[in-house]
Amino acid sequence: MSSQATGTSIQHSIVVEAPQGRAFTVFTEQFDRIKPHEHNLLGGEDVEETVFEARPGGRIYDRGVNGGMCVWARVLAVEPPERVVFTWDVSASWTPEADHEKTSEVEVRFVPEGPERTRVELEHRHLERHGEGWENMRAGVDSTDGWPLYLNRFEALLAE
Repeated sequence: MSSQATGTSIQHSIVVEAPQGRAFTVFTEQFDRIKPHEHNLLGGEDVEETVFEARPGGRIYDRGVNGGMCVWARVLAVEPPERVVFTWDVSASWTPEADHEKTSEVEVRFVPEGPERTRVELEHRHLERHGEGWENMRAGVDSTDGWPLYLNRFEALLAE
């Protein structure tokens, strides 16, 4: 895995043993198995499922075991099998952010490296939009418990 933090964005990439189309499909259709349920903004309720509505205008949200729901992203672009773009509607204090002017953006690109290998490039950009404390958010999503964890779980899922 390679990583880079530049100013108000971070970038991570990983090469997975899967064709481009399969990598894209698994990422968008099995995101519930990629995102740790411990990454939870439901306020005390455990996550039963994370739903990724892979269409422009769709949402990414956690559904709780007691019926609660937390929408934490809006899907901006879906271009199978090349890329998906969504917002990060989480505040710098790690709570849901309703003000869309204070949200950042995540783009995940799927680049073929051959017929059975794909480079997955993740860029989380415009982190400064989160306002005061955005630097701590950048550090969090860039840490081993942030996007690198998601990409490692994705790679393991593809290897099953």
